[in-house]
Amino acid sequence: MRKILIVMIAGAAAALAEPTAPTPAQRADAYYAKGIAAETAGDFDGAQTAYTKALQINPDLANCRYRLKELQLNRVAVTAKGREVKFGKVMVPAFQLDGATLQEALDALSLIIGKESKGQVAANFVVQDPNAKLATTKLTMNLKNLPASAVMKYLMTQANAKVRYDEHAVVIEPK
Repeated sequence: MRKILIVMIAGAAAALAEPTAPTPAQRADAYYAKGIAAETAGDFDGAQTAYTKALQINPDLANCRYRLKELQLNRVAVTAKGREVKFGKVMVPAFQLDGATLQEALDALSLIIGKESKGQVAANFVVQDPNAKLATTKLTMNLKNLPASAVMKYLMTQANAKVRYDEHAVVIEPK
């Protein structure tokens, strides 16, 4: 009985000591999971690369092939999501307005975003206001330590406007 127990313990210890390399199926699944995470985060290029690597390892991954085709069809939406995610990650240390127009507020926010992101995020605001409803709106606020997306929500609420994150711009329109 002792010999069997010793052999079992020795076998278990040897199994734990030897790290096993992931199988091709496990590697393909890992790339597929990375692709989903990248797509959710709005990283089109990262998702495409991960899905492609997964399919190179295992061409039979039907879900991965489907997600890659959907990704390509929805490139604009995924890229726009990426812009929104990047925008939301920028922290605005202080944002103070006193009777500013929406355009002045957006100009100030754009400068802060550029500075705080060290030039990595460009706000690129576009105001689509054909009837000039937003041009005369005066905004007053005093905000501290908020993500840029939260500052934008406050601006939109006060201006009675809505925001849409597009592939190349942040579009503001009246409600």
